[in-house]
Formats: sequence, structure tokens, C-alpha cells
Amino acid sequence: MKILIAEDELDLAEALTVFFEKNKFTVDTVNDGQSAYDYGITDDYDAIILDIMMPKMDGIEVLKKLRENGINTPIMMLTAKAQKDDRIVGFDSGADDYIPKPFSPDELISRVRAMLRRSEQYKPNVLTFEDISLDSNSGLLKCGENSARLSAREFQVMELFMRSPNVVFSANRIMESVWGWDSDAEINVVWVHISNIRKKLVKIGSKVIVYAHRGLGYALEVKK
Repeated sequence: MKILIAEDELDLAEALTVFFEKNKFTVDTVNDGQSAYDYGITDDYDAIILDIMMPKMDGIEVLKKLRENGINTPIMMLTAKAQKDDRIVGFDSGADDYIPKPFSPDELISRVRAMLRRSEQYKPNVLTFEDISLDSNSGLLKCGENSARLSAREFQVMELFMRSPNVVFSANRIMESVWGWDSDAEINVVWVHISNIRKKLVKIGSKVIVYAHRGLGYALEVKK
């Protein structure tokens, strides 16, 4: 799952990014309202977490503009303001949930998952294709009784494939979807992670492979 975090407190933004990535989310992080709107309008996220008090554009304004432009992504408001009137303004503007600071990271991620379950865009925790399954709670790739634990990035690459089996993804598209378009990582990280996934598919005895289509990219397919 891919989320956008908009938080102007840099230490908190970094901590949340690390926490969600450890829990198998792909995360884009921005630190002002204008950037939050520019990223959110792409409609490329399963959920958005918006701080209210941000420079350039506050979270409520970002929320209103996204909803006015037809973005239905589930949005949680994250703020130090805890008064009832502030919550009402957030909900009336189109927020799906609201959590005041300070908060427990475990509570935040639980409420994000609950928000996703309530939304029409909810995606199941366990994905299946042919003889394999991918469990977002455990981070395990399974085939029958065999399993292999994936790293956070391996999981995100595999999730991309599992949601669209037999679809060819270019290395650049995988890079953008998993690492983000503004990442400093080199394209060879995609090849390294695909190589690791291939080895783990063999290890668990699956008939599924990541097939390289010369000049096009990679697809999750059944071994012929």
C-alpha cells in the first residue's frame, strides 16, 4: 500500500516514514501544504495523512482542494489541535478520520488500516496468485507449507506484481512506484530486488517466476 504523509515537523515526518515503511507501506513524505496538494492530486495513494498546521497551505485547505478536484483517497487529519470545533471542520471538509498529537504510532497505523477497510479502495491483507500468497501483516511470501520473509522493498515490489499479475512493468515504473520519482537510488536497485525475489520464489518451490521481457520490463507469470 502506498501512502502520502504531509507533516512539517521534520523529526516526526521522518519517524513516521520509517515506521510505516517497516510495516510494509510505500511512503512519500512532504513538509508543506502546497507539496501535499501537488502529490495528492496525482490520485496515486491508498491513503493520505495530513497535518493541519503547515506552511504555504494548511491541511484543511489541501483537503478541500483535493475533494473539490474529485480525489476520493481516504484522508486522516493529524494535528495538535484537539478541540471539537477543529474536528468538525475537518470532517465537514471531507476528512475520513482525525487523530490529535501526541499519539501512539501503533494507534495511528491501526486507524489508517481501519480507514482503508471502510473505504471503497480497501485492498486485502493477503494477495494470491497461482500457488503463492503475500501476507502484508507478516511480510511472508508463501507457497504451500513453505515461506520466505521479504524485506520491506522486496515486499513492495512483489505487491506491485501481485496486484497486476501478467502485466509488464518497466524498471523505471517499478522504481517510481516503490522508491518514488524523486528518489536518489540508482536503477540497479530494481534489478537487485527482483533477483532476490526470484531466489525466494525458487526457495519456496513456486511455479511462479518474475519473467524478463527483453526491452520492456518484468512480469509475474507462471513458469512455462
